[in-house]
Amino acid sequence: MSKIRQLVLVFGDQLNHDSAVWDDFDSRVDRVWMAENDREATHVWCHQYRLVAFFAPMRHFRDELAAAGKPTIYHALPADRRRARGSSFSSLLGKTLREHDVQRVVWVTPGDYRVAEQIRQTVDECGIDYQQLPDRHFYCSTDRWKRWADGRRSLLLETFYRTMRKEHHVLIDRDGEPEGGQWNYDHDNRGSFGKEGPADLPPVPGFPPDQTTRDVIEMVKRRFREHPGECDSFDLPVTRDQARTLLQDFIEYRLPYFGTYQDAMWRGETLLYHSRLSHAMNLHLLSPRETVDAAVNAYRRGDVPLNATEGFVRQILGWREYVRGVYWHQMPRYEQLNALRCDPDQDVPGFFWDGDTSMACVADAMEGLKRHAYAHHIVRLMVLGLFAQLYGTHPLRFHQWHMAMYADAVDWVSLPNALGMSQYGDGGRMASKPYCASGKYIQRMSNYCRSCRFNPANATGEDACPFTTLYWDFLDRHQEDFRGNPRMRLQLKNLSRKSPEQWAAIRGRAERIRRGEIL
Repeated sequence: MSKIRQLVLVFGDQLNHDSAVWDDFDSRVDRVWMAENDREATHVWCHQYRLVAFFAPMRHFRDELAAAGKPTIYHALPADRRRARGSSFSSLLGKTLREHDVQRVVWVTPGDYRVAEQIRQTVDECGIDYQQLPDRHFYCSTDRWKRWADGRRSLLLETFYRTMRKEHHVLIDRDGEPEGGQWNYDHDNRGSFGKEGPADLPPVPGFPPDQTTRDVIEMVKRRFREHPGECDSFDLPVTRDQARTLLQDFIEYRLPYFGTYQDAMWRGETLLYHSRLSHAMNLHLLSPRETVDAAVNAYRRGDVPLNATEGFVRQILGWREYVRGVYWHQMPRYEQLNALRCDPDQDVPGFFWDGDTSMACVADAMEGLKRHAYAHHIVRLMVLGLFAQLYGTHPLRFHQWHMAMYADAVDWVSLPNALGMSQYGDGGRMASKPYCASGKYIQRMSNYCRSCRFNPANATGEDACPFTTLYWDFLDRHQEDFRGNPRMRLQLKNLSRKSPEQWAAIRGRAERIRRGEIL
């Protein structure tokens, strides 16, 4: 039985060489431990592309560690489905701890509360000393968040965002005021493309798979062939160098237009002016600081307007740090929240897996999702998320679907965004009102409705848009829940304008939609 002073655990969302686990690492007496396993691939029905998006960077990081002289125990899943079936972090780590004389286990807090509890329990059962280190990848530590949040009646993003801007001196002038005189340029970031659509979109940057990634693709296609989506088109960055290339491409070609058009959608265009950097950041291939610094430096050079830079900074220094704070401050109870009392058995509709629907916006969103495990934030929130909310999907079920289908999904970021912001499952802790709208919003922000058989203006009739029908049904079902919310006053006031005959038609059609008779 070999002796190991420290067994350093590295999870698939912690692929950074400046992690706290390396501070006291000694290659002569310590070992790194990494594990691909069935449980993490199947606890939600993971998209094949998403599996490659985690396993391929892990194997590349393993090779980088070897090149740096850091000895690593690496558990790779074989393509043969009969081998390593049912493996989990607990089973694989327990086996390693029994086979070696380990003095201490060290890890950085994982991005998933469930995994963190699993690891702690396994090490405790083996009676081995351990140290869980904070993740310094982020601007705001969990301790710092707690100090900010304690004693506050509401945890408003805008308040937190301004605190972070000041604390880290991001887009702050010499007098301590926000650059340009405003904290938030959201009102300048709601442009649509008009009838002509986006012009001269830059090519989508991609990274052809090398042999290591091709091996992962082949393994996933064989071992997880029943899983949704596809992975033959995989082209995400799998190393830090590739991630930095993607960042540079975004700063030069997309960020100048990102602000104005960040809420716009266009049929057949999955990326538009968005960055697709979230996967690399959530795996720690990129740090939020270097990403924010790159955007701010481009603004300082005069290459990017302020509204685009501030909008992008707000997503990272504001929203990304904020949702992580909410997650760790409120878990594990947060995932059980169901403020609108949705049926626990109500899952997402079947076409959220295969895209088989005649709604043009949903079909197009699902086509991009099946191929790339990606949709930008407005498609996620105001097409797929909106439909799930109006449909009555249980918020935890929606989060589980979100975790399964998006390549950048990690529990800490998915749960608050999906359950809280998108589905209003937390009753307003993340958003002061539900993000509910009729099909008219999608018509205003995209060209989807031009080619759709449904009319977003109609809630009843054979051409009625399912979004519009379900919107009115949603308001009707939850009017008591929203009556005390001043931001919902106008929407609720419109309920009284419909006749009893209209309400009977709306409710009947909504029920037919839920039974799958229309979609």
